[in-house]
Amino acid sequence: MHDVVRDGKASGEVVVRAPWLTQGYLKNPEASAQLWEGGYLHTQDIASIDAKGYLQITDRIKDVIKSGGEWVSSLEIESLISQHPGVSEVAVIGIKDDKWGERPVALVVRKLQYEVPVSEDDIRKHVLAFSETGQISKYAVPQIVKIVDQLDKTSVGKLNKKRLREQFAARAQEEAAS
Repeated sequence: MHDVVRDGKASGEVVVRAPWLTQGYLKNPEASAQLWEGGYLHTQDIASIDAKGYLQITDRIKDVIKSGGEWVSSLEIESLISQHPGVSEVAVIGIKDDKWGERPVALVVRKLQYEVPVSEDDIRKHVLAFSETGQISKYAVPQIVKIVDQLDKTSVGKLNKKRLREQFAARAQEEAAS
């Protein structure tokens, strides 16, 4: 474990230590040991710190897409896609890729009242424009975009990315078999 450079770009997991933090999980010593590995509570959040010391959380470890040795923030891609006026909701997940390890896939819910229904190609071009201005790396541009009717949510209304990854993997296997 080491500190990241305070440049607003280098990122790592947020770990914290304080006497008022939870000491572990009830009746789960293995998970508690993992939570407190090295004497710090591991939040599972990925963040960067700028020169002024401001912390910006960029993603959750389980949602980061590892593509070609680089970390790609699913939240960053979601934020860019959500700026398209024809997008109601978006989730970006990682899928296995033989060459790159993982690749981002965008699952997009269209805005029904938008004048022209947004297409998968529209979304790719939209994100590629951010790549051309240097706001996002080219390897972060999703090559696969799927228009969906809805996105699975948890009981508290958050995107259920675990379930979305499972559904997309099953769908990809079905498509490959046919």
